[in-house]
Amino acid sequence: MLTGIVIDALDVTRMDRFWQEAAQGRTGGLRLRFAATATPKAGKNRLHLDLAGGPDWEAEVARLLRLGARRVDIGQGDVPWDVLADPEGNEFCVLRPGHPGVLADSGLVAICLDVAEEDRRAQPAFWQSRADWHAVESHDWGVRLRRRPTSPVSLVMGPPAAPKQGRNRLRLEVTRRDREPGEFLDAGGNEFHVTG
Repeated sequence: MLTGIVIDALDVTRMDRFWQEAAQGRTGGLRLRFAATATPKAGKNRLHLDLAGGPDWEAEVARLLRLGARRVDIGQGDVPWDVLADPEGNEFCVLRPGHPGVLADSGLVAICLDVAEEDRRAQPAFWQSRADWHAVESHDWGVRLRRRPTSPVSLVMGPPAAPKQGRNRLRLEVTRRDREPGEFLDAGGNEFHVTG
């Protein structure tokens, strides 16, 4: 079962504080866990988080900037969301009102996993079996999974897939009783962490 997200951090305390305040404690029952690393972020992450901007999304973006986020350009162009980075450079999006698939006005609303075109069928099947989440939408842009149809957080998979450059800084955390804890790779080369 998908139980959380593990985020590598140079400063675990600062990152934990930032994300608890950024998500306002609303993570859909998922745990955000920070693992100490001495390796700074390099390149675009293959997994990122989306927060709901709510009806006053401009004020929400301003609040996040005051917490220590910054605006970043990853080539997104003119899109109905704002791309920011946390204090250690991990990209995340603030979705504006009316964004498809958003079921809450605040907090974490999506975990977005890059999936290469050739993995678009295998990845959803893999994560449905590991996470115990189910497909609720399937489009040209990808697939959306949820724990239940009304769960506020979705797992969104689709292209483009950033090139893999070493270990992923953000990884899905899966709890399984039938496996030893540790790091594993999925079919598309994304790491996930299994806890017992």
